[in-house]
This record gives sequence, C-alpha cells and structure tokens, in this order.
Amino acid sequence: MWTELQIFGFQALWSPYYLTFVAALGVLYFFVMFRRKSEAKPTIKQWTSFYLGLILLYVIKGSPVDLLSHIMFTSHMAQMALYYLVFPILIIKGIPVWFWLRLFSIPILKSILKLLTTPLIALIVFNGLFSIYHMPTIFDFTKANPLAHAIISTTILITAFCMWWPVFTPVKEMETLSPLMKIGYIFANGVLITPACALIIFSNHSLYATYSETSGWIDALALCVPVSVLNGLSLSGPEMFSPIPIVEDQQLGGVLMKITQEIVYGAILAKVFFEWFNKESKKVDPLPASAEPRETT
Repeated sequence: MWTELQIFGFQALWSPYYLTFVAALGVLYFFVMFRRKSEAKPTIKQWTSFYLGLILLYVIKGSPVDLLSHIMFTSHMAQMALYYLVFPILIIKGIPVWFWLRLFSIPILKSILKLLTTPLIALIVFNGLFSIYHMPTIFDFTKANPLAHAIISTTILITAFCMWWPVFTPVKEMETLSPLMKIGYIFANGVLITPACALIIFSNHSLYATYSETSGWIDALALCVPVSVLNGLSLSGPEMFSPIPIVEDQQLGGVLMKITQEIVYGAILAKVFFEWFNKESKKVDPLPASAEPRETT
C-alpha cells in the first residue's frame, strides 16, 4: 500500500504546511515558558508531555495517517481516537497552572469555559457531538466541505478538552470530582460513546458515501491532496488502496474505536484508582482515647 500511496505526492503524505504549524506551536511554547520566572516554568514532565502532544498531533493530522483516514474508515477511527482521547490529555498536562488560570479569567471566555467544563455538560456535549458527527449525512457533508471539516473537527476537539478537564485539571480549585466520581465519570464516557460505535459495527451496509462512492471519496481526498494532483490521477474508489472490503473496513473501524477507547479509559481508571488507593492507605488513623498510654506515677 505504501508504494501505491506515493502517487499522491510528498505534500499529501507529509504535509509540510502542517509541520510548519506544529513547529510554530512548539517554538511559541518554548519562548513563552522560557521567559517565565523559574518557579513558573514548566517541569520536565510538563515539557515532555507538551512536546509529545505536538508530535502526536503531527502524526495524526500531518503524516500519512491523515491521508489514510480519507481512504480507509479504519484509519479514520484510529485518527479520531488519538485526536480526541489522547492528544488533549498530553496538552492539559503539559501546560502550567498559571496559563490555565489566565485563560479561565478572560472575561469573554470565563463563563463559557466554566459551563463547558462542568462534568455533566462536558460529558453530554462531547459524546453528543461525536455521535452526531458520525451520522452519515453530517459525516459526508463534513468530508466534502473543507471549511465545515475544519470548524466541526476543531469544535469537537475543544469539547474533548472540556471533557477531560474535570479528570486532569491542574487547577486544584477546579477539581470538583472525587476519585470515585472520576471513576464513574470515565465509565459514563465509555457508555455514552457506545451507541455510535455499535451503529457502525453492526451495520451490514456501507453508511458513508465518502468511502463507497467515487465522487464522495475524491471530495474527501481533496482535504489533504492538492487539487492539481487529483486532477492528474485516474481514481475509481478507495478499493484501489484498501486491502479489505468497504463494509468490513467500516465495521473494523467501529471495533477499533471501541477497543482504543476501552484501553485509554481503562488505563485512566487504573491510574485514578491506584492514586486514590495509595493516598488512602497512607492515612494513619489516630489512636482511640482508650488506647492512649496511661501516665505512671
């Protein structure tokens, strides 16, 4: 498959423009954080987390993974899982508290962010938008319209940040969920995303024209392949590059999304549980009054 993908050219495969954008974010982060006083600079873990997030962002949106996401539904779902379930965590954990405090203090954003990061609302909005996005009509429209694709994918990404905020917020004053509530919150996330995955997994026909009709597929390819390159190619459909049939690819994509979500949520559940367990185990109950040693005369 790799040899066949070469026909789309270097720009479609490695997106130098997106690489420039990601590199600019990395440089901006460095200079903003480097100028801070020593006590406000990021820790080694924060530096590492942020730059790992940028590397992941480029892999998701700038590498051949992005091109494959317009060819195979399986790759699309793998891209969505990493983009919405992993990337936000790395960025939240990579940015110091002072930045988040400033962001949440901006008059225009303050009320909006407070509302969107409320656990119940964040839970419903993210999973609701993710499910609506994968409705066939909405999905095909988004893939055929570059502006709609940019707006909708960015909006879902913002809600993904809001969804993860109650679990990973570095601002202690905003940590409203106890460890047990975080476990329930993550479990609820897994439940709410299941219907969208089930619809895809158990469908016995192709849901999306983007992956089953040549015109829709080419419109989607135009999101990452220059039009001049597409016009010079003779393409019949995604089956030219996909090693599995369209319906099976769609079902595998739904399974992959569900499995990836279970792995990510399971790892976070384990982390929250063991941190809570270790914290509780370190607590030492004071001796009862009756057990206190008596003074001897």
